[in-house]
Amino acid sequence: METKRSAVKNTLGDLLAVARERAVPVVRGIPDEALAAPTPCADYDVKALVNHLFHVVVEFQKLAAKGESDFSSTPDRVGAGPDWRERFADETARLVAAWSAPGAEEGTAGAWQMPARLVGSMALLDLTVHVWDLARATGQRYRPDEEAEPVLEQLAGTVAELAPTARATGVFGEPVQVGEGASAWERLLAQTGRDPYRGRAGGDEVAE
Repeated sequence: METKRSAVKNTLGDLLAVARERAVPVVRGIPDEALAAPTPCADYDVKALVNHLFHVVVEFQKLAAKGESDFSSTPDRVGAGPDWRERFADETARLVAAWSAPGAEEGTAGAWQMPARLVGSMALLDLTVHVWDLARATGQRYRPDEEAEPVLEQLAGTVAELAPTARATGVFGEPVQVGEGASAWERLLAQTGRDPYRGRAGGDEVAE
């Protein structure tokens, strides 16, 4: 009998579906009173980080279709109405569908003409790591289990490829030292400049 884990494939659509399944409950679990709370991303409070992630989810749908994205400004989708949690769930479903479409992973995408799979993996990274940020900021638990291991395998390569530029531009912090017994998830967080044990990034403490 095929297990659920073995059924997870390595297409971006499949990986994004796994990430979405874990992300949507965290976003739904954010109370309104936590929107002003700090997050492990020093430049964002919870509301700003949700808006950033929401914008990524919308714009990367365009990139899957080889269209042009626009990150010149970030709309306030949280402030647009109290149904923002369900709108986020709907848009993440559209993101999965966009990267599941035939040809989405082929060729190049975006203004920099990067390999399409790498571009899609950037959305996967945000939908994984920023959801951890939001969970830590709002006192929720978020730790990928074995079900998400294909996601972590993909993201390990993505982070390694993006890290030099991401650190130079301030998107990633400097790597955090972790012990030899650290899990794949803890090592991934550490490579983006996050402390997987204390929920720190850039020196800011957030909720456990």
